[in-house]
Amino acid sequence: MELTLLGTGAPGGLPLPDCPCAACATALGPAARAATALLVDGVLLLDLTPGAAFAAARAGHSLGGVRQVLLSHPHDGPAVEVPAGLPQPGRVADGRELALLTGHRVRTVALDAPGSGYEVTGPDGERLLYLPPGGAPAGLGEGNGGAHGHGGRSPYEMVVADVLGRPDGLARLRATGAVGPTTDVIAVHIGHEAPPGPELTRRLAAAGARAVPDGSTLVIGAYEDVPDVPRRTLVLGGARSGKSVEAERRLEAFPEVLYVATGGTRNGDTEWARRVSVHRERRPGSWRTTETCDLVPLLADDGPPLLVDCLSLWLTHVMDEVKAWDDDEWAGGGERELRRRVVELADAVRATRRTVVAVSNEVGSGIVPATASGRRYRDELGRLNTLFAAECEHVLLVVAGQALALRG
Repeated sequence: MELTLLGTGAPGGLPLPDCPCAACATALGPAARAATALLVDGVLLLDLTPGAAFAAARAGHSLGGVRQVLLSHPHDGPAVEVPAGLPQPGRVADGRELALLTGHRVRTVALDAPGSGYEVTGPDGERLLYLPPGGAPAGLGEGNGGAHGHGGRSPYEMVVADVLGRPDGLARLRATGAVGPTTDVIAVHIGHEAPPGPELTRRLAAAGARAVPDGSTLVIGAYEDVPDVPRRTLVLGGARSGKSVEAERRLEAFPEVLYVATGGTRNGDTEWARRVSVHRERRPGSWRTTETCDLVPLLADDGPPLLVDCLSLWLTHVMDEVKAWDDDEWAGGGERELRRRVVELADAVRATRRTVVAVSNEVGSGIVPATASGRRYRDELGRLNTLFAAECEHVLLVVAGQALALRG
């Protein structure tokens, strides 16, 4: 089964007319995207968009063989003119299956938003799942199932979806086995909210997805170089740099993440309570939270991905335990014990089989602390970050909300 993406952009396209934002200003040439529309084997058109016939011609195809046009979501604005010779667009009712004379079968997938998802099965059995903008599957089964009615079957060969807008939808598909390690996940409905340039590629790769230019033709079921999701990532940054948001973003397309909060509750500190509340509100509902600094056993256990926020507070906790703030205690064994604990943590990161994303502060570029204990903390955090980073496939530095790849 062959898929041609006539467009890969949001319903309004990219760039938006007269929009001065940075993403629109740089969406030129190959980076420009028309509204998403899919042509399957030249016989099935999913979503009719302005200029579809010209887009097909540019991609070396014709719409003359299209036998069915299906719409996946409500279209705003004026009605789109149906090119001569194309059948009138329609939608498949929920729970119904449409069989084409060409051997293709189309079944609707229930969503949690207006619109319809479509599962397309080719004559040879390959399966494609297409989801509309802002839509995620609803009513998923348990275990090795998938989107409505997927139960027990193998993962889709390809999923084409709004990865940036609804990463939780991808997480649901992964949780039920509808998306597996070999599923080719293609991001579409890309609008000006997406980061421009290489940052888009990096962000999608962290979710195990990729974007392709308009006009790309893909063979469904053929081996593709599916992005490898890094197993261990360290995200560094200064205060309010966006490092925690970046860390959360790297796991939002995965189910059952365990968020490890190392800061505790700090009873009575209302400002800290507000910070904790903001963090909790932006996490996906499927994530669990544990408040602990006992990281080594968590890293040794099997389980869902870990998001550790943050190592700098873990270090504060350990320095409290070894009495590192007291010069005599530090010289009398505290330094040795702290270094042992840091090496133990680094060894656990090296040995872990879990996916781990950890956050830490980068303090080495700031003002030199005025006190000996402050300088001690700064130096030890630098050592901790260095050892932890050495065990990670990806290391990022976040500055002003922009993630810079230091490794990976």
